[in-house]
Amino acid sequence: MSAERTETFTIDQSLPGERLDKFLSTRYAAVSRGAIQQLIEEAHIKVNGQPVKAAYSPRAGDVVEVFFPEARPPVTRPEEIPLDILYEDKDLLVLNKAPGIVVHPSVGHEAHTLVNALLHHCKGQLSGIRGVAQPGVVHRIDKDTSGCLVVAKNDAAHLALSDQFATRTTEKSYSAILCGEVPRESGEIDAAIARHPSHRKRMAVARGEAGRESRTTYRVTERLLYSTLVEADLCTGRTHQLRVHFQHIGFPIAGDDTYGKKQTAKLSELTGYKPPRVLLHSHKLSFNHPRTGRRRRFTAPLPEDFQQALAALQVPS
Repeated sequence: MSAERTETFTIDQSLPGERLDKFLSTRYAAVSRGAIQQLIEEAHIKVNGQPVKAAYSPRAGDVVEVFFPEARPPVTRPEEIPLDILYEDKDLLVLNKAPGIVVHPSVGHEAHTLVNALLHHCKGQLSGIRGVAQPGVVHRIDKDTSGCLVVAKNDAAHLALSDQFATRTTEKSYSAILCGEVPRESGEIDAAIARHPSHRKRMAVARGEAGRESRTTYRVTERLLYSTLVEADLCTGRTHQLRVHFQHIGFPIAGDDTYGKKQTAKLSELTGYKPPRVLLHSHKLSFNHPRTGRRRRFTAPLPEDFQQALAALQVPS
């Protein structure tokens, strides 16, 4: 379990338009803004030796003291669930996540999640950077998405990996089967993404300055029956980025009922094949090891249902 610790630093320049909670959530990328706000409310964060409000604007010369208390025991129950481990050492593990498993417990998914499985597997080797001792899942993939996922076992690895994802020094490549015949052999989608204005559980390409910068590159790897297999690289890491971007250019991911229900239905009508899920797989992941600094590259083989989809959608010879 993560032990308590204190970090102290001095503000280099005044930030009149910045809030302290936002500034610290950027400095500590692995800690959510809500967790930072809680630390401020509990007077675990002080400026010049005094408690402050979350809205305080940092000034040049301010001495900021951040106390991270000992992590609370996890509320989530450990469960013995099989894991497909691609790599593991004392700092991290890389998983080939199976499709259909939820990563984090949530309302309606309180058990049988990846975190439940990791709590059992790690047995005390847990990060406490978010205030609760738990596996350090530093990036997310959706329930139906399969493939590479890195998990930190301690605070140092958690912070280092989170910083790499925040600064985009990781490399993430996905395999996806798209509805329709993509005309170009490769392309780039540069379209900001924001929360959908009327469907709060969905994301959408944003107009004007409302969204966050989002960029995807892709290349065709195989032309299938009324569909296309592509390899896509995430240049940014927005929620549902690939699903939204491919819908935006008119070729949503097969099996995606949220962003491409009509196109998936059309594909099934034309081919007789019905996708069991969103046909998206986190195929490759690269990052610098948090302890050694060496570049590590991992590849997750395509799961059985994805291979079945490719077989069913082969163009007749």
